[in-house]
Amino acid sequence: MSTDAPLTYAIRPLLLVKSFGAMSPILVALTLVPMAVSFVFYEYAIARSYGFIILFLLALFLVTRRIRISLASMQTNEVFALVALLFLLVPLLMTYPMMQADIPFVDAYFEALSGATTTGLSTLPSVDGMPRPFLFARAWMQWYGGLGIVVFSLALVFRPGGIAKRLSATEDIGEDLWGGTKAYARRVLVAYLVLTAAGIAAMAISGASFFNSVVYTLAAVSTGGFAPYDASLAAIGVLPQYITTIVCFLGATPLVLYAPPYRKTRGARMMRLESVTLAGLGIAFVVLFMLCLRYVEGVGWTDALEHAPVMALSAQSTAGFADMDLAPLHAVTKAVLLPAMLTGGCIGSTAGGFKILRLLLFFGLLRTFLARVNMPRHAVRPPQLLGMEMDEDVIRNALLLTMLYIFTVLISWMAFLAYGYAPLDSLFDVVSAVGTVGLSTGVTTASLPAPLKLVLCLDMLMGRVEIFAILVLLNPTSWFARRANP
Repeated sequence: MSTDAPLTYAIRPLLLVKSFGAMSPILVALTLVPMAVSFVFYEYAIARSYGFIILFLLALFLVTRRIRISLASMQTNEVFALVALLFLLVPLLMTYPMMQADIPFVDAYFEALSGATTTGLSTLPSVDGMPRPFLFARAWMQWYGGLGIVVFSLALVFRPGGIAKRLSATEDIGEDLWGGTKAYARRVLVAYLVLTAAGIAAMAISGASFFNSVVYTLAAVSTGGFAPYDASLAAIGVLPQYITTIVCFLGATPLVLYAPPYRKTRGARMMRLESVTLAGLGIAFVVLFMLCLRYVEGVGWTDALEHAPVMALSAQSTAGFADMDLAPLHAVTKAVLLPAMLTGGCIGSTAGGFKILRLLLFFGLLRTFLARVNMPRHAVRPPQLLGMEMDEDVIRNALLLTMLYIFTVLISWMAFLAYGYAPLDSLFDVVSAVGTVGLSTGVTTASLPAPLKLVLCLDMLMGRVEIFAILVLLNPTSWFARRANP
């Protein structure tokens, strides 16, 4: 028996059911939007499918209210399990409306999960000619998946207190110096809404249609990348392309920085450093990709200047929009985008990847190691970043998560190699899935074997909830141990 057994409490399934029920009103509100859009475009079959989901969620809410268990007693393992199950089950619910567009179940679930995790990979042969409510729903799922169902619930449903603080840990939301967790979540939500509205307005002013303005902005601010056309950004004008790219990059920075009071706190210093590093990396990858287009692909400078910012910044922000086909490009040109996709955006943003902050922590540790080599043996030199001592738990978790990301990529890549797929192209799509990016070299298609589609689904899920939640969900100890009293 494990020595941790006396200290271990198993997950209580009833508490998870009650928690899901408590979040049902938020899910109902979020589902009403695509249902209304379906009515606007006279797609009554799709609207009816959303109606069934709403009835199910309302019934779940009413039934779970009778469960006598306090959500305030939620344990850490239950929080992680709840978040993982939300990103598994909500796409499963939304698969039913997706199937109304004559999509098989596996591809419909892939599409829904890709939306909720803000990845943007798709196995559909084409989206040109798909019903507009279907195209809107994909972007809408990315929009609320980008901010996170947990954040909506913290801002609008759950009361302040212990459960709010524990839930906030799963979405990079903490308790700041000018309000509690709930107030923090509300300010993040307001910033998200303002950024979305500004993006839609800018797209409309640039000449995009209202429908395209809404869909592209929803997918951009969430760094999701679902476009209403097969050509992605190439289907719209150059100015709307650059506006979409800018919105993507803004979504990849910490959203709370857009709230003026927070910019005066100590935590904002770290977020500003992240944002500056993100901008620096973005510029570096734009230059590298531009040089590859010019000297490896033989593209003229005008075209290179047009495509490089969109592609490189889309990869770095993990948005996954594209204005050119990656499949025919040289291996070196594709490889340039791999580190950008894997690194991703900032903590507290909608971006994926293993995050800029963890990269900064790594270099902080490296700098400490090099400094200690030149010091006397008795000298004390704790790891620092911006003059602030780095917490050992934060360092350990960051390094562990980075190793888990690499391990996930390698295992998934081996599965594709076993099926005979080209090494670089399959690695590119795996990194794209784990980083929740959505760019593809053409490996992710309708003809992809079902087991590999499931591998990518797991990659997208682990990338969105940052692996730990899935490990908790799959750990037998999380389920088979003594349980705490309600």
